Amino acid sequence: MGRIKKKGEAGNAKNYITRTQAVKKLQISLPDFRKLCIWKGIFPREPRNRKKASKSSTASTTFYYAKDIQFLLHEPLLQKFREQKALEKKISKALGRGDVSDASRLERNAARPEKTGKPRYTLDNVIRDRYPTFIDALRDLDDCLSMLFLFANLPSTSTVPAKMIARCERLCLEFQHYLIVSQSLRKSFLSIKGIYYQANIQGEDILWLVPYKFNQRVVGDVDFRIMGTFVEFYMTLLGFVNFRLYTSVGLKYPPKFDQTKDNEAAELGAFKLEGNHAGTVPSEPAQLTNGSSAAQPDPQTQAEVNKLIRQMKDAAVEEDQTETAPETDEPTDAIDKFEPAAPGGDVLPQPTYSGNEPGSLFANCTFYLSRETPRQPLEFILRAFGCKRIGWDSVLGEGSYTTNELDPSITHHIVDRPVVQATAEEEEGGEDNQTSQKLAPNQRIPGRIYVQPQWVWDSVNDEELKRPDEYAPGAQLPPHLSPFVQDTQGAYDPTLPLKDQEPEGEALEDSDEEVDEDEEDSLAVKKPKAAADGMDVDESDDEDEADDGSFGGFSDDEKSAAESDEDDEEDEEESAELRNQRELEAELSGKPVKQAKADARSQKLEAKKKLAQKAKEEAEEIERAKGMLSKKKRKLFEQMQYTNNKKSAEDQKLRAKRRKLEKQKARAKA
Repeated sequence: MGRIKKKGEAGNAKNYITRTQAVKKLQISLPDFRKLCIWKGIFPREPRNRKKASKSSTASTTFYYAKDIQFLLHEPLLQKFREQKALEKKISKALGRGDVSDASRLERNAARPEKTGKPRYTLDNVIRDRYPTFIDALRDLDDCLSMLFLFANLPSTSTVPAKMIARCERLCLEFQHYLIVSQSLRKSFLSIKGIYYQANIQGEDILWLVPYKFNQRVVGDVDFRIMGTFVEFYMTLLGFVNFRLYTSVGLKYPPKFDQTKDNEAAELGAFKLEGNHAGTVPSEPAQLTNGSSAAQPDPQTQAEVNKLIRQMKDAAVEEDQTETAPETDEPTDAIDKFEPAAPGGDVLPQPTYSGNEPGSLFANCTFYLSRETPRQPLEFILRAFGCKRIGWDSVLGEGSYTTNELDPSITHHIVDRPVVQATAEEEEGGEDNQTSQKLAPNQRIPGRIYVQPQWVWDSVNDEELKRPDEYAPGAQLPPHLSPFVQDTQGAYDPTLPLKDQEPEGEALEDSDEEVDEDEEDSLAVKKPKAAADGMDVDESDDEDEADDGSFGGFSDDEKSAAESDEDDEEDEEESAELRNQRELEAELSGKPVKQAKADARSQKLEAKKKLAQKAKEEAEEIERAKGMLSKKKRKLFEQMQYTNNKKSAEDQKLRAKRRKLEKQKARAKA
C-alpha cells in the first residue's frame, strides 16, 4: 500500500507561498520585502488553482514561488534590513523614555556610517548575482537608461531628492561621453514621447528614450517610492557598466568633474577624460654613449654592414612577392546582394561601396546653434558623429567652441525660427540686450549653410549629409521617418512614389475620380452656354432620389455582390448620360462627336470588371482550398487573413491620404 499523501504537502500548496507568509518567514517589513523582490528580480506568480494554493478559505491575491522565498533567506541584505529595524526600535524606546540625547546620538550614527565603521547596504553583490557576464548587463540596459534619463530631468521634491537627480544626471553624461569616444551611436528618432537613441556596444543594440528638456510637473498619482527602488538599483548597474566601458577603451573612471562648469550649464563640457596610459607613450630610444669615441664602431665598416643588411631584406621581400603573386585574386567590382528566400520575405539591408565611417559624418563641419534650438541633444549627436567644433549663444551655457555668431570658421548654422522679413533697421545707439541678435532680422552670412534641426537627425539615420536646401529655414520639411521600422514587402513605403506601390484597382479608381472632376469642370463651364441657346440639358436626378427603406435579410457576400452590381449599373448609366450630353453638344455646335474619352472610360470599365471577376475567382479558389484544411489550420489561416486585411486597409488609408495631399499641392501650384 502506498504512502498516504497529506493535504498541503504536495502540489500547488507546497510550490506557492502567499505574500503574508513570505514576510513572516523573512522577518522583515512589507516595504523592505518589496525592495528585496525588485532588486533580486523576484515577481509574483499565478498558480493554476488559487484555491488549493491558498490553503485557507480567504482568497489570497499575491503568490510567490516557495523556492524563491527560500532563496531570499540567504541574502546578505536581510541582515542590513534587520539592523535598520533594530536601530529604529532603539530610537523609539529612547524617545519613549524621554532620553532625547540618546535618540539623537543613535540617529547621528545612523546618518554617518563612515564614523561608526558600519556602512550602509550596497547593491554590488546583487548586481554580480543578477548579471554573471557583462553581455547580460548590456542586454538589460534599455530600461535602466530610460529610467535614469527620466529622473535626471525631474525637479527635486520630497519623494525625489536632489542628490538622486544629480547622480542620475552625472551617470547619464558619463555614458554619453563613452558613446562619443567610442562612436557607438547609430540612430536617433524624434517622437512625441521624447528622443529615441540606439547604440551598438560590443554587438548589442541598446535602445532608450530621453524626454525633452521641458519643465516636468510631478503628479501625485505616481508612486515614486517604487520607482525610487528601481532607480537605486539602476544607478548601481550603470556605475558598473560605465566602469567596464571606460576601462575597455583605456580611460580612467570616474572622469574628472568640474563643479563650477556644471553650475554654468556646461553638462558634457564639465567632464575631462583622461587615459590610463597617458604617460607611457613609447618614444624613440636614445643612443647610449659613455663619452669615449673609441668605443664607437668604424663608420666605413658600419656602412658596409648596413648595405648588406638592406640587400638581404630586399631579396627576402622579392621572394615573398613572387611566391604570393599567383595566389592573389583579381579584384572585381561586383558586390554581394542579399535576396529574400521567399517571395513574401522581409527586405534585407544591402551592402554598399560607401567607405565613410558613420562616426566621422560631421568631422569636417563647424556648427553654430541658435538660441531656440535644443542644445543638449544636438551637441550630443554632433559630437557622437565626429564634430569637434560646436558653438552656441552664451545664454545656453558654457562649454562652447565659440559664442561669436560672426565667426568665419562656422560652416553650418542650425536655426529653428520662421523666416521674418526685415521691416526696418535698428536705430543706432540703441540699448544692447544680452540676448539680442548680433545680426539684423533675416540677415545671413555668405558662405554658411543654414538648416533646421531635423537635418541633423535625417543625416545621421541615412548615414549621409542630406541636401541642405530641403531643410532651409522656412521650408516645408520632408517626413521624419522612424529608422527602427523594418521594410516589409507589400507594405506602404512613404519614400517611394505612389504609382509604384498602389494596386491596379486603386489606380483605376483614382483615374476615374480625375476624369469625373475634369468632366464636372467642363460641364460647369458649358451648361450656361447651352441654356443661353435654349437647349435643355439633361441632368441626373440620382442625388434627389433616395430609398429610405432597406431589407436586411441577405448575407454579407450577397450584399457586397449586389452593391458591386449596382455600382456597375450606375457607371453604365452615367456613361450613357455623358454620351447623350456629348451628342447634344456636338449637334448644337455642328461638330462630330469625339469618342476618345468615351472609349477610355469604357476601357476602364472593362478593366474594372476584369479585376472584379479575377478577385471573385481568387476568393472562390481560397474557399475551396480552405475546405481541404483541418479545423485548427482553418482557424489559423483565417487569423492570418484577418491580420493581412487589417494591414492592407491601413496601407490603403495612408495611400488615400497621400493621394489627397498630392492633389491639393498640384491644385495649389496650378
